[in-house]
Amino acid sequence: MANSLPELRDALRRFADERDWDQFHAPKNLAIALSVEASELLEHFQWLPDESSHALPPEKLAEVRDEMADVLLYLVRLADKLDVDLFDAAQRKLRRNAEKYPVDKARGNSRKYTRL
Repeated sequence: MANSLPELRDALRRFADERDWDQFHAPKNLAIALSVEASELLEHFQWLPDESSHALPPEKLAEVRDEMADVLLYLVRLADKLDVDLFDAAQRKLRRNAEKYPVDKARGNSRKYTRL
């Protein structure tokens, strides 16, 4: 079992290699698949009242968990193909977001940074 993003990446490489799927894993195809899986995740929440989305029944939560895993797996595979360190990219993005959304202006506010 993988215990880190690099280990998960390597496990995905092996998984795809064993099935000769690397030929299908062009970044474009992985990005499309990622979008499809994200849409499948979203489908579980469509039309749910906000409060219901916080307390999913166990069987629904299991389905949501599987879709979340699919999104993560495709994202990790895409990052591997594009040689992107996801952990580093996420840290950089979080720092940029902190600059765009300073606490004193963004706290309790859902507006885009250009409208703060």
